[in-house]
This record gives sequence, C-alpha cells and structure tokens, in this order.
Amino acid sequence: MAYYLNLFSPVTYEAFSRSDRSVSGFQEKHQALAKRVKAEDSLLCYVTKLSRWVGALKVVDGPFIDRTPIYAPDDPFIVRFHVMPDIWLPMEKAIPIKEDELWTNLSFTKGYDKGASAWAQRVKGSLGIISDEDAAVILGALRRQRDGGTTYPVDQEVYQRLITHVVRRADKDVTVTVPTAAIEAPTATEAPLETRESIRVQALLAAIGARMGLKIWLPRNDRTAVLDEWKGDHSALLDRLPLNYDDVTLKTVERIDVLWLKGRSIQRAFEVEHTTSIYSGLLRMADLLALQPNMDIRLHIVAPEERRDKVFAEIRRPVFSLLESGPLSESCTFISYESVRDLAKDDNLEYLSDRVLERYEEESEEDS
Repeated sequence: MAYYLNLFSPVTYEAFSRSDRSVSGFQEKHQALAKRVKAEDSLLCYVTKLSRWVGALKVVDGPFIDRTPIYAPDDPFIVRFHVMPDIWLPMEKAIPIKEDELWTNLSFTKGYDKGASAWAQRVKGSLGIISDEDAAVILGALRRQRDGGTTYPVDQEVYQRLITHVVRRADKDVTVTVPTAAIEAPTATEAPLETRESIRVQALLAAIGARMGLKIWLPRNDRTAVLDEWKGDHSALLDRLPLNYDDVTLKTVERIDVLWLKGRSIQRAFEVEHTTSIYSGLLRMADLLALQPNMDIRLHIVAPEERRDKVFAEIRRPVFSLLESGPLSESCTFISYESVRDLAKDDNLEYLSDRVLERYEEESEEDS
C-alpha cells in the first residue's frame, strides 16, 4: 500500500462531505501522477487555508476521466478515482498540522519553528507521495479524532468567508455567501431548562413526515436539539441530501429547518420561526427560488397563530414579489404551530400523503 496527498479547499471539503463520498477527483494536470495510484492505496486528505488533516480515503479503482459535473457546473476535477472513506472528520474534529502530535513527528515539519513556511511546500500539490512513517503519524492522529479526540473550534466568520461561492448569471458572475444558521443561546427571558417551542415544532414536523413514509432532513446545527425532542424512530433522518444541485443551492437547502423528501426530490420545505425574525426564514426561501427558479416544491413558514398577519405582511414585501419564478406569496404558505400539533395527533398519518397539509396551510391574500 502506498500513501498519497489529497488536497481539499474549504469549498471542495464541504462539497465532498455532502456527497456520497464515493468519488475523489483531481485536475487534468494531475493525470500523469494519478497513473501511479493503485487500488488499495490510501489518499490522506488535507484542507488548505485551514491547514488541517481531515480524513483518509481508500482507493477502489481508477484513475479514469469523467467530465460529468459532480460538485459544480464547471467541475474541473475530471481525473477521478472511486474511493471508500476510511476516516472523514467534521471540520471541528479535523486536526491542525501545528498540533504537537503531528508537528514534532512529521518528517517535513519537525525541527521547524511553527512560524516558518518552508514546510508548507510539502502540502502544496495533490498526489505527492507520503512516506509510510509520516502516514502512520497522520493516520494515528486521525483515528484518535474519529474515536473521540479533541475539538478544535472553527472561527465561523472566517470559515464563512472561505466558503464564499460564485453564482453564474446570464450577464455576469456574482459572488454570494450562504449565511450560516445556528441555534441561538437562550436569552435571559427564557427559562434555562426549557427547550424553545420552535425546536419542539421542528421535531413534530420531522416525526409527521417520517410517519408518512418520507425521508427527513434537519440542519446539522439543529440536529442535537431537535432529536432530543423527536419521539420515536429516527431512521428516516438523512445524513446527506441525495440532490444533484450546484454547491450554492445545496448549502442553501441544507439550512432550511425541515425538509420532507421522497426518493431524490424534495416534497416540502419548512422554515420554523425561531427567536430570530420571520424575515430570515423568508430570505432563505427566496434564496432557494432565486437559485432554482424552476424548482417545484411547496414552501411553508411555520409560526404561532398570533404571528400570522406578520408573516403575510413580510411575504408581500417588494423584494419577495420580484423573483424570476414569481412572487414568493404564490409558492410559500403559512402553517400555525397549533395546526402542526393537531396534525401530529392524527392516528392515520401512516396512510396519508403530504397533501394532507392542504387542510392546514393558509395562503397570503393581497389586500383589497
């Protein structure tokens, strides 16, 4: 077995993490180097800009040329291998190269001051050979991280800038950033041991969809809290989305509060009112429609009944009325918390389809 370097940027790390992780690709200039890689060899994965070791991929077969886009419309990584992940870590578990257990033991870093830069030449190009001794050090650290290890916090503001994307319009390319959503800490006015009602409603929506035989997606930042409230079997929960969208669209979709899916298509998307403004959920829905104007799914804002008029006032804002796909008010409806609770009590959910929501959803009506 031989070991080779597989470089990822933060953007390609995110894209590979959301994929089924069965294909690793390299640029055409790496074709000659790729030919020396054999089945059973190992690709040790390093994320540039963050300088972290993140995983190990076992080569199944390849290389082969495939120009079919996987991660983006103009995917440059056409020299490909079928791979099987041995280890793949979330970014907060990926181990920085300057941690002592790596820095003082790797042949190309030990002896250097951590402020030096000469060592970095060894991690500048994919498919460079990694010695058996260095591979043993890296794999040992990765396995410890996989089995628990240490958390290395990621500065989310910095990371967000690193995963900024470009959307290609007909007239020009536009740089966009998909906002990172997180569950806010309880405010002083919230009981410290009381779970926010919005999380309970997310959990009910997940349970309802699962009982109807649908697959469920929850944002990774929300999962722990929602799963604590979701009673019953969690087998319907997806670990990754089986969608063939571009990277920007996928990052937008992943942050929607609850998705119901059937096969490889989204049936319903729900934004549940959190302690933040209703406007943030509507923006996420509008972002999705702007990126995929032909997307045919039903969108829902879920909020307490007393916020109904506020939702409709926001949904009719001019910014939401000028989308290429049509006014947001024509594709996004309101469902109250109370309606979700009523639906969750239905003993016949296993025999119903998602169209049952038509009994509960309310459409925005223009003022006369």
